[in-house]
Amino acid sequence: MSILVDKSTRVLVQGLGKTGQFHTDKAIAYGTQIVAGVHPSRDGTGIHFEGETDHSGVPGRDETYAVDLPVYATVKEAVAETGAGASVVYVPPPSAADAIMEAAAAGLELVVAITEGIPVADMIVAKRYLEGKRTRLIGPNCPGVITPGECKIGIMPGYIHQRGRIGVVSRSGTLTYEAVHQLTLLDLGQTTAVGIGGDPVNGTDFVDCLRLFEEDDETEGVIIIGEIGGTAEEEAADFVRSEMSKPVAGFIAGTTAPPGKRMGHAGAIVSGGRGTAAAKIEAMSRAGVVVAETPSDMGEAMLRALG
Repeated sequence: MSILVDKSTRVLVQGLGKTGQFHTDKAIAYGTQIVAGVHPSRDGTGIHFEGETDHSGVPGRDETYAVDLPVYATVKEAVAETGAGASVVYVPPPSAADAIMEAAAAGLELVVAITEGIPVADMIVAKRYLEGKRTRLIGPNCPGVITPGECKIGIMPGYIHQRGRIGVVSRSGTLTYEAVHQLTLLDLGQTTAVGIGGDPVNGTDFVDCLRLFEEDDETEGVIIIGEIGGTAEEEAADFVRSEMSKPVAGFIAGTTAPPGKRMGHAGAIVSGGRGTAAAKIEAMSRAGVVVAETPSDMGEAMLRALG
């Protein structure tokens, strides 16, 4: 089992500029079912991808790939032709919120928005548009989502992941990779790793992911990685205390950040006495989360939580 994506997930790529093409190539190499691209000025042109897979030696999988990816002008047309159920957004910031809404209008179940720097006002409009629709948004400004060995949607390095029994959900991209790598070295592996992004207005949150991991039979524990700013980690702690039966480990970044200064992500800012690292760590500890003191301790914290 896994959450959100698996080997059957069929993915569209929205935005096929230099960045989009680079990461599409990596996703295809990983074995992800990338079925089409969407770009208004490339309609009908197609793009060729070929190279060596990064799962060589896995039984039943080829060691090379060659794919001619069809490109459509609209998401609606691409969905009708390919039966895709998910998309990944590499569209530049000024148009990215429109791309998210276009994907939702076409009925996609999952949209993973990688784009950084989408104006907050645009995301407020997109968030309201998604209300009541079937589409789940991951991001924006996130590394994406991966079920190891099955499906990689985003910019994360596939080779550090290993199929296993721990769920990962994080606001930080680089700390997601660090936690995943530690879990791999400890032979705990991951069921699914989700980067939810650090922007102040985003889609899927900690509680959404924790609920999915709680319901997943193969997930035996969860690592939650937060940072200063907002109250999402406190809300996650409340959910862990009241709803989670599985062990949870965590880490909060930004313990040395000065109040009023934005640190890294657009949402990582302490203001009005809210969103401090100390408050988040205290809330998580009260909820029974085993909190790592440093990023290098996240894997060991998970081991302690598992008992």
